[in-house]
Amino acid sequence: MPEIKFYSRDAIPMEMHKVKIVQKLNLLPAKARLEKMRQAGFNTFLLHNGDIFMDMLTDSGVNAMSDNMQAAMLHADDAYAGSETFYKMNDKLTEIFGMKYLLPTHQGRACEHIISQHFVKPGNCVIMNYHFTTAKAHITRLGGRVEELVKDEGLVTKSDLPFKGDIDIDKVKACIAKEGADNIPFIRIEAGTNLIGGQPISYKSMKEVTDVAKANGITAILDASLLQDNLYFIKTREESMKDKSIREITRMVADLFDIIYFSGRKFGFARGGGILVRDEKVFHDMEDYITMFEGFLTYGGMSVKEMEALIVGFDESMDFDVISQGPQFINHCVKSLDAAGIPMVTPGGGLGAHIDARQFVSHIPAEEYPAGALVTAFYLCGGIRGMERGTLSEERNADGSEHIASVEMVRLAFPRRVFTLSQTEYVIDRVKWLYDHRELVGGLRFVHEPKTLRFFTGKLEPTSDWPEKLVAAYIAEFGEDQ
Repeated sequence: MPEIKFYSRDAIPMEMHKVKIVQKLNLLPAKARLEKMRQAGFNTFLLHNGDIFMDMLTDSGVNAMSDNMQAAMLHADDAYAGSETFYKMNDKLTEIFGMKYLLPTHQGRACEHIISQHFVKPGNCVIMNYHFTTAKAHITRLGGRVEELVKDEGLVTKSDLPFKGDIDIDKVKACIAKEGADNIPFIRIEAGTNLIGGQPISYKSMKEVTDVAKANGITAILDASLLQDNLYFIKTREESMKDKSIREITRMVADLFDIIYFSGRKFGFARGGGILVRDEKVFHDMEDYITMFEGFLTYGGMSVKEMEALIVGFDESMDFDVISQGPQFINHCVKSLDAAGIPMVTPGGGLGAHIDARQFVSHIPAEEYPAGALVTAFYLCGGIRGMERGTLSEERNADGSEHIASVEMVRLAFPRRVFTLSQTEYVIDRVKWLYDHRELVGGLRFVHEPKTLRFFTGKLEPTSDWPEKLVAAYIAEFGEDQ
């Protein structure tokens, strides 16, 4: 959206929508939050939503639907097989992406499961700009491995590089030469690299890598779950794209890839997912997995009501005014905290504001999960639920040692069209307070550690009584009921 100018102050992000439905929030007192954190095993995933004031864990499945999306759900065709709603969704995706074949799934990780089942064999190497937790887990479960070939500059948390998700094309060529094209089932590009701060990849970089893939006969796959933010950044940061519409950029991106998959919980603002396939034979080779693992080919584990909402949501994702709100709010949060001297991942990306936990709590050893401890502290100091994106989100090495993450971050996600600017300012204020009291935050250790994706359901405990000391300092500042 164009920047809204103010007469009496500097510009601030403006919501290009009005609120028609509200949901009451609950701010527990600090002592109650400490008890809830204990019950949750110091894992924010295990908190009850009713005990949270601002849920900034993720933007997955928690974006606000528009009035038109909700109205569309009333038109759903509830047939088990051959639902007209499915064909409408297929037609809409073909219109936007130019790819004829759709495999519906219940969400994005189901797409990763099916793609991996079809392509990955033991010993295979999958090239990515950067991994996502579930995408990597599906590949390694089948005996494959991941090579992350994002440019080195993309892992520098504080910089002004506009496209930190860009892949290092020289590393890609070297990897293909070393492995052999036959051992690389596909190259996966994530449009909006989740684990390095929602940082975008440029169209230029996507074209470079897909050209190399085609020249070597390697399938090129796009994870489009965070595509809407990436489209915003391509249009606003990539000079050659500034005069193109979001729809034009989307089609240009889509034309580069053989397969595109997405989580509708992110892209489209509703719940579901899908795999778009260009080649008919590949489509038929993969369709058995849908009926085996997801459901019939015209619903694939999705509610047809959600499909109707997604049809509208896909169109809204092509609207620059709609997709700009998230990045602009995130940018406001990142700039405000960066100006206060707080170590942020800059420039602001999509998905959420990302804090460099390694710098924020530099006194906590890497093996004691600095980002996990910090995300716990944010809940204690304001009822804000964020997400750890660091070593705790990794899996252990084969010898049982910790695999220390390249970057150690806390993500404060901004679900689309959910939070107001005053709520954003509250978050900024509480982060500033915690930074001034950061020496009170200590480490964590596991008491229950699942073998796979441990960050979802693992339970931890503090390495000292630091949560009690932090809460006491918070109460001294803000009172018992805050």
